[in-house]
Amino acid sequence: MFTGIIEAVGAVKRLEPMGGDLRFIIDGGSLDMGDVQIGDSIAVNGVCLTVIEFDAGSFSADVSNETISLTSLQGLKAGSAVNLEKAMLPTTRMGGHLVSGHVDGLGKVVNKSEDARSIRLEIEVPAELKKYIAVKGSICIDGTSLTVNSVDNCIVGLNIVPHTQERTVIQHYAKGTKVNLEVDLVARYLETLLLNMDDKDKGKVNMELLTRTGFVE
Repeated sequence: MFTGIIEAVGAVKRLEPMGGDLRFIIDGGSLDMGDVQIGDSIAVNGVCLTVIEFDAGSFSADVSNETISLTSLQGLKAGSAVNLEKAMLPTTRMGGHLVSGHVDGLGKVVNKSEDARSIRLEIEVPAELKKYIAVKGSICIDGTSLTVNSVDNCIVGLNIVPHTQERTVIQHYAKGTKVNLEVDLVARYLETLLLNMDDKDKGKVNMELLTRTGFVE
């Protein structure tokens, strides 16, 4: 599990073909590698990858064709900047929200504009994910925990403050950039709960109750 608070911006050192898929070698940048062990999880642009090799400044991870086909890792090359976050500890401050590192879909930046010192982003999300995204709720973009400002059909509006711009790959976004999306886990579990309730329980928790209590709009 992760928090969506990016610890460092690293870069792809190289991609190595390995029996039909790829091995990513990632320069960790300022990421503290002092406590990293083989088998640890590190989120790379929001994708949970397993460390198979590491040294003082970099690590390697194998990436399956499934992951490559479903995430923005497919567009990375040597030199590409990436967001990095090590898996959370029990003592970690929950500065963002609970993030699994399992990408739900790809979004696309459709607009980027300045607003004083902030940046306003509009990201088009797949229609099937819209129902999980709520105004003032959380969404994970390339591993970064962000607050949703607006939802207009399939366009999600976000405000990026200077600190986040400086410390994530969001500073490199342009119109057309593809980004990894992970929706809030609570929304996923609520849907599963509602869909799998016994008939005798359906009257206790329903959409009217969830709307009235602020869980959904």
